Amino acid sequence: MTASLLRRSFAYAATATLLFAQSCSTSPNAQEPSTAVLAQQHNDKHSTQVGSHAGHSMHSSSDTKTNAAIQAKLTVPETVAVNAPVPLVINVQDATDKPINKFDVSHEQLMHLIVVSDDLRFFDHLHPRYEGNGRFTIEAQLPKSGGYTLFSDYKPAGQPAQVSTLKTQVPGDSSSSADVNFKRSQTFTNTKVNLELPTETVKAGEEVAVTFNLKGSNNQAVTDLQPYMGERGHLVILRQSASLTSADYIHAHAIKDTTPGRVQFVTSFPKPGLYKLWGQFNRNGEIVTADFWVKAN
Repeated sequence: MTASLLRRSFAYAATATLLFAQSCSTSPNAQEPSTAVLAQQHNDKHSTQVGSHAGHSMHSSSDTKTNAAIQAKLTVPETVAVNAPVPLVINVQDATDKPINKFDVSHEQLMHLIVVSDDLRFFDHLHPRYEGNGRFTIEAQLPKSGGYTLFSDYKPAGQPAQVSTLKTQVPGDSSSSADVNFKRSQTFTNTKVNLELPTETVKAGEEVAVTFNLKGSNNQAVTDLQPYMGERGHLVILRQSASLTSADYIHAHAIKDTTPGRVQFVTSFPKPGLYKLWGQFNRNGEIVTADFWVKAN
């Protein structure tokens, strides 16, 4: 879709604006444009481990600071329907509303957009298209009524990686709650996935190895794993919260390992609570998304 068509499509859209030093959250879209400006700042962590963890990196709300404020604006249609394509526009600007034009590629993409329902039952990992002039576009599909949080993960050229937290709402009954279970073995389509942790409950604030073992229908380790955005796997972790923010978000990347069917991440769970994990892997061109719950004390 061209930029001019997009502008006409969103002439009557509802807009939520997010102003943040690294990232903060907006209010849900409404009938008229609304703006939320938050003073709280969330910083981004982009670290590389050495030694046995070579190749591991992780984004979370942690310790790196930027000099310039970043402004991200999410535009959605005035009417959002269940299971219908929802065109989204994200404009990235500086504190003076000037578009940020240049972005660095991070894991083969200029922007990663993680979309979750607020009860954490729904997850999607999208890659918006850059239209230029700080503008990204994508179509999402939201499967049920209720609130959704969008984590926009990107890196303005020459600056640390940013994570912005955006909100939208699908009208209707949103009474569903999280389906928390601690199963460690599940089957996703034709892939059996075992989650391995050093202990059943992890300790908050401590580094921990999170291992996914993938087996095929023959119960043997899969041998057809291919790189997914330049890595053996990607892991998104969210801490269950009444209102999700970037402080609840972790995006980790697999460490280098050639063991068939075995993909390991090294990360940490910053606070006590319940966390949901989504591991993503490429099996011969098909993306397997394996979700599990973990408790941190």
